[in-house]
Parts: sequence; structure tokens; C-alpha cells
Amino acid sequence: MTDQPEHLDLRSQDIAEDKVQELLRLFPEIRTEGGGLDFDRLKLALGEAVDVGKERYGMNWPGKADCFRTIQMPSLGTLRPCPEESVNFDATENLIIEGDNLEVLKLLQKSYLGKVKMIYIDPPYNTGNDFIYPDNYAESLQTYLEYTGQADAEGKKFSSNTETDGRFHSKWMNMMYPRLYLARNLLLETGFVFVTIDDQEVHHLRLIMNEIFGEENFVANVIWQKKYTRANDAKWFSDNHDHILVFARDKEVAHLNLLPRSEEQTAAYSNPDGHPKGHWKATPLHAKSGSNRASYRFENGVVWSPPGGTFRRYSDDTMALMEAGDEIWFGDDLGATPARKSFLSEVKSGVTPVTIWPYQDVGHNHEANSEVKELLGEGVFDNPKPTRLIRRMLELTTDGHSKDLVIDFFAGAGSTGHAVLDLNREDGGNRRFVLVQLPEPSDRDGYPTIAEITKERVRRVIDKLNSADAGTLDLDDAKQQDRGFRVFKLAESNFKPWNADVVHDAAALETQLALHIDHIRDGRASADLLYEILLKSGFTLTTRVVMGSVKGRTVYGVADGSLLICLDRDLTIEFIRAIAELKPERVVCLDEGFSENDQLKTNAVQIFRTVGIESFRTV
Repeated sequence: MTDQPEHLDLRSQDIAEDKVQELLRLFPEIRTEGGGLDFDRLKLALGEAVDVGKERYGMNWPGKADCFRTIQMPSLGTLRPCPEESVNFDATENLIIEGDNLEVLKLLQKSYLGKVKMIYIDPPYNTGNDFIYPDNYAESLQTYLEYTGQADAEGKKFSSNTETDGRFHSKWMNMMYPRLYLARNLLLETGFVFVTIDDQEVHHLRLIMNEIFGEENFVANVIWQKKYTRANDAKWFSDNHDHILVFARDKEVAHLNLLPRSEEQTAAYSNPDGHPKGHWKATPLHAKSGSNRASYRFENGVVWSPPGGTFRRYSDDTMALMEAGDEIWFGDDLGATPARKSFLSEVKSGVTPVTIWPYQDVGHNHEANSEVKELLGEGVFDNPKPTRLIRRMLELTTDGHSKDLVIDFFAGAGSTGHAVLDLNREDGGNRRFVLVQLPEPSDRDGYPTIAEITKERVRRVIDKLNSADAGTLDLDDAKQQDRGFRVFKLAESNFKPWNADVVHDAAALETQLALHIDHIRDGRASADLLYEILLKSGFTLTTRVVMGSVKGRTVYGVADGSLLICLDRDLTIEFIRAIAELKPERVVCLDEGFSENDQLKTNAVQIFRTVGIESFRTV
């Protein structure tokens, strides 16, 4: 044990270290004396399951190895709160995050690991002019800061990917792979991911997702009819569809909800004979597979045989029971082919989804453009997705009453947030959303970036819903729907990291020490520090925080006081003892709070330890 507190780790989750620890948990015998992994022992432990051949089935492309280095490189960024751009900041559990989604996904790993029910993304389709990417993955945060004017530019930028580039497909795959890899970590075991894409990259995307999510977890390739008119000037075919690739986190435990039965589907059932079980429709007694092809004689003398190439669906005993219960239909004069009466009261409460989604059911591009036009004006955003399309995904995967969390990290015009709010109003649910959007420059008047379009659309949707519900909502109802969002923006960490890579000379070291005397960046408020500590400590950005006072110092209580955070600069022994009396599980203070008083810091460790507080960290 040490007599000094630990320093709070300001890095995002270390993905590689997590994998190493999981291997060591499963195979402790592969640990080397130096704490590494012995792969020869791992091969012995796995036996014939290890493929040591040189030729393997798989997918490779230029830059794939860099994808893994990108994934494994923790982020030193933070997410700064922006209450002034938010709606109902203190109460809402919805988020809109402005930033590069690669960095944001890294920062969400600790706090949102395994908490997301559905991910929907509409990524760039790689058409040659519609997508931007970091030129240098190893410096993605720095690239983003320069791109958004938060740091001096050195030529790094985000840019389009043209078809004349010799690595046209591989650059797009290098952009998608690490983002999908990190996104998978956020999903619940019962979660799903939906990705819309066109014919240009669907085959590459399918192989990437097979590798990341497992081919065994592929659910469907849904064909969405995005247009209702024919493009008669097309050279080859009129392009009227997009693909939606659907994968489960784990198909063994995940399940899709049934869709509501339509009026047309319900109308197929009737009760012409007044059967006590109610409405029914005739369904075949034969099936395409089986082993029994024998004929069957009913008590009324009708003999039935399965049609050629098919088999009986039911045994003799079951057939006899159905006939005795008047559950076989023979036609009005016994001349029709016998069929089973399938009763509406006994079938599933809904219907199984199909893999073709016509525009009549889920909307089309023109409808999506009209939705944005109605809220924001003409021509504000190109090619949004209709909210009905995303609502279909939500209906299949989420339960609004369980506060399911939905993430869209290519948020665009905010269609996902719109769909969540609309569906919650319709079914009384309280699904939550996290939208992530890069502040890509926009040439639309009044909207300097795409992120501003995202935020403004969701604001106006909330205003529209609130206006429609004016006078009907019980404001004292504890189940009042969440109509708000907290805005956060990607930035450098609030705390200046110690740079161990500086030149080892006296002048450089003196400069580094001078910077570290006040290691909090200029212009950062207490709220900035608070949310970075929450995020890096594994708490979500919507965790309830209560501000209080202890011995004249401001203290933030997190998760019912299990974590106490103090950001004051002049701590005393009386304050430390008062905190110890509260017996939280964890305490975090600023290094500056001890004013270089090592004795006070040592005493704090000992005082906390005597009351069972083992996690005391400074930052």
C-alpha cells in the first residue's frame, strides 16, 4: 500500500488491455513472468481449435492493421457541457454530442459499455464527394481540434474521398472498421445494429460486420424502397432501393419484437361458422419439409393426402383432435381441400417482419426531405432518412417503458432523435437517444455546421410536440416524457497531461514543470472538470449529481453519494475528516486542493483508509 492517492486515469478505456485481461481470466496459465501472454501455451490450451496454416479465409485491405492501432489508442479528449445550447439540461437523459465520432466512441467506452439497445447509423455511402475522414488516425483528436479551429492548423484536415484515389474503397473501410468495432462494445447482449448503405459498399460493409459482430449474428439484409418513381434517364437501372444490414450483438439471447397487425391482415380472419374460439382463417395442413406423406381419412369420410413434394404437418392424433374440435374446414359442401382453422386468438399478437420494406410502410426520400423542410426550411439538408424508417427499427428492437438507449453516431439532420421523440409520444414510452455529429461546415444560411442542423431540428421537434400536448400533459406526473437533450462538445482534456517525450534537458524540463504547476487549461469551468471526472470514472453523462457543501467547500455527490468530488483548491484536515464521516465508496479531489501539502495528502489517505474508503484519487 502507498501513502499517496492514485491519480485518476484521464485516458479513455484501454481496449487492448481489456482483451488481455479477459484472456488471462480465461487462461491464467498463459501469463508470463513479466505479465505478458505466452501464445504457445495458448495454442496448447486451445488444442486443435488453433489454425496455424498460412492460408486462411478472411478479408484484408491496405490500412487494416492501422485500424487496430487506432482502436487500441486511448483518447485524451473530453466532452464539455454546453447547457446554453441544450433543452432541459439538468433533467434530460438525451444527448447530442458535437465531435468526431471516432473520438467520442472511445470516450463513451467506460460509461456506456453494454448499455445500448439499438445502434442505427446512416454513414457516408462513399460516392466520391460525400464523406470526410481524419487524414491521420494516430492524431485524430489533434486533427479534429485543428479542423474546428481549437488548435493551430498544421495542414491536417478532413476531406472527401474521390474515386480517382487509388485506395478509394480501403479508405472508406478504414473509416468504418474502428467505429463499428467500438460501437459493438456499447451494445447490450440483447442489442441490435442497423446500418443503411447502397450498392456501392454493401458487400464490403457486410464482410466488415461479419468480422466484427460474427457471421453467426447476421440477422437480415433489408431492402428499403427509398423512391416511389422511376428515374427514366438512368443509364442502366433506376436506383430505387438501399440496403439495411441488421446484426445482433448475440442472436442466442436477442429477439425482435413483432410488428402490429395491420387492418388488412386482421381482415383476413372471419367467423362464418360462429366458432366459439372466434375469428379464423384457413391454413394448409401440409408443409414443405417432414417425413410423413401418408394420407389421412377424416371421420366424415374425406380422405386427404399432402400435395406432391410436400409432407403432413400434423400427426394422426393431432388431426383427430382438430376434427373433434371443429377446427378443420372442409368447405361448404365437403368438396374443398381440407384446411386447418387458425384462430386469431391463438396466433402471435403481431406479425414477423419481412426483408422488403416498401415506401408505403416506412417512408421514402421525398417524405424525409419534406419533414426537414417543414421544420427548418427548404434545402437545409440533403438526403435525410424518413423518421418512419427509423421508427420501424425502434419498434422491432426497443421497449419504450424500459428506457432503452439508442445511439446514432452519424446523426446528420437528427432523424433518429426525431423518431425517438415521436414514437415515445405515440406509445407513452421513454426511450433515450445519443446523437453524435461532426461539425462539418454547411453552406445553408443560419446553419454554419451540420451539428447545428442536428440540434435545431431536435429543438423544433420538442417545441412542436410540447405545443401539440399543451393543456393535456399532467406536469406533476412522475412519468412525464423526456423532451430535452444535453449538448456536449469534444475538446482536449481539461487537464494538461505530463509529456514524458520532451527532450531531456534542463530547459525543456523546466518548461514542463512550469506548465504543470497549474495543470488545468485556461478557460475551463468547474462543470467541465466535473463531467470529465464523471466520464473517466465510468459514470454516464446523465448521471444525477447533487451539489452540496462540506466545511465551506463545494462537494458534488454522484450516484446517491457513492462518489464525492471536490474541485476546491484549499482543502483542510477538517474537510477531509468531514468527508470521511460520510463514508462514500470513492473520493476524487484536485491535486491543487492540497496546495503542495504532501503531509495533508498523506493524512487524507490514512483517514479515508481507516473508515474503509480505499478509492481516493486526485487529478
